[in-house]
Amino acid sequence: MDRLQAMTAFVRVVETGSFSRAARQIGVGQPAISKTIAQLEDRLQVRLLIRSTHGLSPTDAGVRFYERAKTAIHEADEAELEAKGAGAGLSGRLRICAATTFARLMVIPRLPEFMAKHPDLDVDIVLDDRVIDLVSEGIDIALRMGDLADSSAVARLLATGRRSVVATPAYLGKHGVPQVPADIAAHQAVIYAQLGSSWTFRRDGTEASVVVSGRVQFSAAEGIRAAVKADMGLAVASDWMFWPELRTGEVTRVLEDWELPKIDLWAVFPTGRLASAKARAFADFVERVVGSPVGTSLPPRPDAEMSAFGMRVGCGLRSE
Repeated sequence: MDRLQAMTAFVRVVETGSFSRAARQIGVGQPAISKTIAQLEDRLQVRLLIRSTHGLSPTDAGVRFYERAKTAIHEADEAELEAKGAGAGLSGRLRICAATTFARLMVIPRLPEFMAKHPDLDVDIVLDDRVIDLVSEGIDIALRMGDLADSSAVARLLATGRRSVVATPAYLGKHGVPQVPADIAAHQAVIYAQLGSSWTFRRDGTEASVVVSGRVQFSAAEGIRAAVKADMGLAVASDWMFWPELRTGEVTRVLEDWELPKIDLWAVFPTGRLASAKARAFADFVERVVGSPVGTSLPPRPDAEMSAFGMRVGCGLRSE
C-alpha cells in the first residue's frame, strides 16, 4: 500500500464524508477506497472512521491522523513543485468555483493565457452562484464577490471594484437622464435581490438614499444584464458586470459624480488546507486579469487592493 496515496484517500473520505464521493474525486472505484482505508486501519492497528446517520466521520485517532496527513500531502505536493523548478509550470488538476457572470466575462476569455503558461495543468471550472461546500466539492479555489460571511475558510482580497448606476442610451433617451439621486425615484429600476431596493450614494461627505421601485427583480447577475440591455430600466452594477457594454457604449453610467458602495473580489480557499501552488498561481492570474481586461478602450480600471491571507469566510456570495 502506497502510504501517501492511502493518506490522500483517507483525507478525501473525511472531507466528503463518503467513500463514493471520495472515489469520484480521486477517480477510482468505491471498492478501491474502502479497501485502502481498511488496509490503513489494519496497518495502524486503530479505527479511523465510524459510520453515523450523517455519513462517515473520523474517530479521535482519525482526527489526529487527518490533520497530520493533510500536512504531509501538502508538503509532498510542494516538494514536487520545488524539485521541478518554477520554470516547469504547474501540473495536475485545478478545480475552481466561480460566479457565473464574472467568470464568463472576466476570466474565461483570458483563460487560454493561463493554460498556455501551464500546459500540464487541467482546469475544472464550476460555475455556480450558490453557497457550496468547497471541501465536499473538491474545490481548490473559489472566486466570490461582496461581503464575506464568517466560516472556517481562508480568503485573499484580489481587488475592489466600482459600482455604478447603469442603463442603455435608448432607455435614457426615452425617460431622461437622472441628474441627482432623488431623480431615480421617478424611474423604473431593475432590482438585484441581494442589493435590495434602497440605493445609497455619497459625494463630498453628503449621503443620499433612494428607495427605488421597479417591476422586475432578479436573484442573479445574468438577469440584471439581460433586463438592462432590454431597456427595462436603471440598475446598480459593478463595472465588471457590464464592462463589455460600457466599452462599446451599449450601456452607460449615470450620476458618475456620486459614489456607491464598492464591491470586493475574493479568492476563497478550502478550510483546513494551505492554499496550493496551483490555487495561488490562479489567484495571481485573476488579480492581473481584473486590472487588465480583454480588449482596448475599457472603462476605468476598478481599484485594486491586496490583503494578506487570513480572513475567515464562506463561499456563497454575491455573483456580480
